[in-house]
Amino acid sequence: MRFFPLEIPGAFRIEVERREDERGFLARTFCVNEFSGLGLVTAFRQHSASFNRHKGTLRGLHYQVDPHAEVKLVRCTAGAVFDVLVDLRRSSPTFGRWHGEVLSADNHVMLYIPAGCAHGFQALERATELYYEITPDYVAEAARGVAYDDPAIGIEWPLPDAILSPADRSRPRLADAETFA
Repeated sequence: MRFFPLEIPGAFRIEVERREDERGFLARTFCVNEFSGLGLVTAFRQHSASFNRHKGTLRGLHYQVDPHAEVKLVRCTAGAVFDVLVDLRRSSPTFGRWHGEVLSADNHVMLYIPAGCAHGFQALERATELYYEITPDYVAEAARGVAYDDPAIGIEWPLPDAILSPADRSRPRLADAETFA
């Protein structure tokens, strides 16, 4: 694996190194020693999948507040998404800034999203699936969200007319959202 720090502190783009032959390839997607050597979380408590039937489906921006703030390791196992993280840590030099990039079943890129960041994505193809490793446990009372279209954040989503859940349509703007110290 190759780790590339992002502008948002604690966030990484991770490229898997494939060992290929005529049969296909083998690639390591997680190694405790490599992650812990960079000071990254290794004790993921949950593994989840998100299947998105329709191109344009947008989920997010989601997070959990302290003391249940989540770290996520995200990769796309089918199709492609535009994946986004937003820094919600008021003490961070990048508070309110976002990073986005395409994750796909073809490029095998992963994002490591540190605690204190919101996460969201938009499906770029039909039948897209994301695989998450998450820590800590999900706590419904700690679940929060921020508006995907907040002009103060200014995310440039690639597809118009996003398909959203009612909850994601009514998320507060960053100025009104519960954030981190």
